[in-house]
Amino acid sequence: MTWPVISGVGRTEFSRRSGKTVLDLAAEACLAAIDDAGLSVEDVDGVVTYHDNDTVSPPEVAATLGCGVLAWSQSLLGGGSEMCAGIGAAARAIEEDRARHVVVYRAMNGASGIRMGNFGTSSASGYRQFMAPYGYATPVEVAAMACRRHMARFGTTREQLGAIAVTQRENAQLNPLAVMNGRGMTLDDYMDARPIAEPLHLLDCCLETDGAVAIVISAPGTRAGPEIEIRAWAYAAGPQSLVPYEKYPDITAMFPQWLRDDLFSRAGLTVDDVDVACLYDAFTYAVLSQLEDFGFCKKGEGGPFVASGAIARDGVLPVNPHGGLLSEGYIHGLNNLVEAVVQLRGDAGERQVADAEVALVSGYSFSRGSAMILARV
Repeated sequence: MTWPVISGVGRTEFSRRSGKTVLDLAAEACLAAIDDAGLSVEDVDGVVTYHDNDTVSPPEVAATLGCGVLAWSQSLLGGGSEMCAGIGAAARAIEEDRARHVVVYRAMNGASGIRMGNFGTSSASGYRQFMAPYGYATPVEVAAMACRRHMARFGTTREQLGAIAVTQRENAQLNPLAVMNGRGMTLDDYMDARPIAEPLHLLDCCLETDGAVAIVISAPGTRAGPEIEIRAWAYAAGPQSLVPYEKYPDITAMFPQWLRDDLFSRAGLTVDDVDVACLYDAFTYAVLSQLEDFGFCKKGEGGPFVASGAIARDGVLPVNPHGGLLSEGYIHGLNNLVEAVVQLRGDAGERQVADAEVALVSGYSFSRGSAMILARV
């Protein structure tokens, strides 16, 4: 059996103030990915993005690139939960011969422009208008509620969450493209950071970043160098999976519990086959709970697991060796997928995970999300 492959990856510089339009950022990343795939713009006949009304549309990007006639395009309205699902849909278009080469991009001025999670009392609408006055409307506040419950139920500590933040910051010191490269962090630094929404503090939260990332999906045999197969993808939303989650069965459980069996079955693999995990790390707690709910450790044992050094580059399950959204940059998770590709190609330099052949990538929105398994050909 053959699978669609990720034939190219590209990105812009990540910064706090790009000084560029979102369209310029998108075009720059797409051109870099197309070049990395060894293709020309004329070869691209599919364009995909996902967003929260903070980016430019596929027709705008295609016209700017000069793609010509498109055979397929898609624009998903949604956050990180849609990332792997959108890529999976693009892979399906390749499988069904609806397109030859599809570019998937995410571009945003997330620091200097429209900031993610801006649902304060002045802008809250719908159900959020009843939540915001009580400090329970933004993503960090929702994550904090779940994290506090996890602490009460399983004894999870801030020091254990700090192990995630410190490990990923250490990884970023080996990544010259990371925003936090050259800015080390100790556990004391983590513990002393100001609170944002207890028990989550500043260094539990991902960066706000300007930039863009793009990938190219093609049929196998496109790229001269190592190709990375999209072995499987899956999406899931648990029952009653909308905030305020008062009817959600277990606020400590996330989306992987609903999709993991299907995901690994479709790939013909198990969690033991995963060499590197690039998990959507909007918050440290998101990493901890995903490790449990994907089955890398038992429920409630995520704290001791991360504190043991298991997620370090030389641990049993290296997690986000580039620094992730916490320390490389926040491009709505697509930069994590690029790191998985770089790792599987063996091109990660000092941060390279030894013998990396299978990677798990996730897209997160608490009880809703998607995931993907990639493998080196």
